[in-house]
Amino acid sequence: MKNVATFIVIVLFSAIGYSQNGPKIEFSAPDNTVDYGKISKSDNAVRSFEFTNTGDAPLLITSAESTVSTIVVTKPAAAIMPGKKGKIDVKYNMAVGPIRKTITVETNAVNYPDGRVALKIKGEVL
Repeated sequence: MKNVATFIVIVLFSAIGYSQNGPKIEFSAPDNTVDYGKISKSDNAVRSFEFTNTGDAPLLITSAESTVSTIVVTKPAAAIMPGKKGKIDVKYNMAVGPIRKTITVETNAVNYPDGRVALKIKGEVL
């Protein structure tokens, strides 16, 4: 009897997990990180985080911002429809030294807690 009850609980939790409907955001960058590598100050410093809405509802990017003023973030203005791709552009000001920054993106995606996604940039400016 105990095994049957355990089985039913597992099936219910699995069904709840798979039944999430709504927009889902999937980034193409591994670990949601863009690596600038070793670059010079003359580089234009613009990189893009590309993503796809793999859900079944329009994906809204409500905000995309960094905690430092040395990064300019440009997010899509319109909703990203299911199955479509979008991008978030990031421009770093190219101060000499290591780059280790995080950008917080707020969305209506159901596959991230509270719809918040942390994007990271790393590299070194020579």
